[in-house]
Amino acid sequence: MKLFGTDGIRGHVGSFLTAPLALEVGISAGKILKERVELERDRLNASGNAAKVIAIGQDSRTSGDMLSAAISAGLTAAGWDVWHIGLCPTPAVAYLTANSPEIFGGVMISASHNPPEDNGIKFFGDNGTKLCSETQQAIEALLESRLHADLVNSSTDWGKYHEKAHLISDYQDSLQNSIATDLQGIKVVLDLAHGSATRVSLEVFQNLGAEVICLHQEPDGDRINVNCGSTHLEPLRAAVKAHGADMGFAFDGDADRVLAVDSNGRVVDGDYILYLWGQELLENNQLPNNAIVTTVMANLGFERAWQKLDGNFVRTAVGDQYVHAEMVRSGAMLGGEQSGHVLCRHYAVSGDGLLAALHLAALAKQKAPLAELMDQSFHPYPQLLKNVRVEDRELRRNWQTCDALVQAIALAEQDLGDRGRVLVRASGTEPLMRVMVEAETLDLAQHWTNSLTGLIEKQLVKV
Repeated sequence: MKLFGTDGIRGHVGSFLTAPLALEVGISAGKILKERVELERDRLNASGNAAKVIAIGQDSRTSGDMLSAAISAGLTAAGWDVWHIGLCPTPAVAYLTANSPEIFGGVMISASHNPPEDNGIKFFGDNGTKLCSETQQAIEALLESRLHADLVNSSTDWGKYHEKAHLISDYQDSLQNSIATDLQGIKVVLDLAHGSATRVSLEVFQNLGAEVICLHQEPDGDRINVNCGSTHLEPLRAAVKAHGADMGFAFDGDADRVLAVDSNGRVVDGDYILYLWGQELLENNQLPNNAIVTTVMANLGFERAWQKLDGNFVRTAVGDQYVHAEMVRSGAMLGGEQSGHVLCRHYAVSGDGLLAALHLAALAKQKAPLAELMDQSFHPYPQLLKNVRVEDRELRRNWQTCDALVQAIALAEQDLGDRGRVLVRASGTEPLMRVMVEAETLDLAQHWTNSLTGLIEKQLVKV
């Protein structure tokens, strides 16, 4: 049974993600986490962790209440107390899990940037990071064995459920305290995507003195991510220009990632955020080994510009969990993804869109307007990303057995040489094959993008 993808359990509500499944996942995860508590009792006792509480947050999706209630029932059946934070950004759950001695683990009910009909379940360990693959596999194995129900039926050690919405203020304070300047004189547009960013984002920027214009600021589970947020930047670009703002920020559904727009309407993606923030940390001797950790999706222009600064550029597989794992392994302090997940271990234990937005705004106030910083940064290689919908899960996961596609990729790589790159992969969160082609010229990128996506449609998409 394979439930966990690159970012927790995610899928269409009703056909895949149901209340009974969430209940069983809660029970199984609860049992596996209990076993982990026993294995780590000495360390947890030494840190003062009572190891009794799981914190749960959710975005605004209509299905969130149902799934939150179901997984809470499973966790309390397994003996855990549940603290329900309610509507909040995913990094708020990670922060509270890492910084409260009473909270051992966290759960976020969200499908991030996915459409409203999807939802997901993300787990966090006691250090605020996502569960390792071994723990995820143990949860899947227990669920598949069907023994989780017998374990609950033989237990009388049930947990309690508590509403703890007020704890969000601790996270808000941590955001505001993370920057050393106010934002007086900065005009900013925030696209809150009808999701988790509708909680605390406006207050944080206003408390720091910024003039704020908000788009899509009401939590709405039927409109989350729909033509708004980090996957649809046109409303933000238009609003920044219309209001003469210094910059704008668009968040995804659970606010763990952000994309920006400068005053000229140029998109400032995760590559630019990492480069600009990285420059600042580099100048202050706050980057061990001058390292930035990012993924195979990062632009070659970014890589070569960072190397000109004598920076160390490390790539991982796509997924913030892989970025974080490499950061921990190597001691790096800054990393992230082109899509807008940015992790800075000086201030947080997880990717945080609000944190990245605040630091980029502070950087623009202290050094130069964001548009000028962009002019001084790097020129990206033309990079095209095209998705092909492949509903058949087995075909999608085993695409590398398609000889015609593998041979076509090899031909593209041979043709591009050091003039570009090709990346073909199955999405870990959606029924998509993703094709990325990067080249010195747009024509070259378009040629190989169209060639490879056309072949995928022919070979993998069932008529």
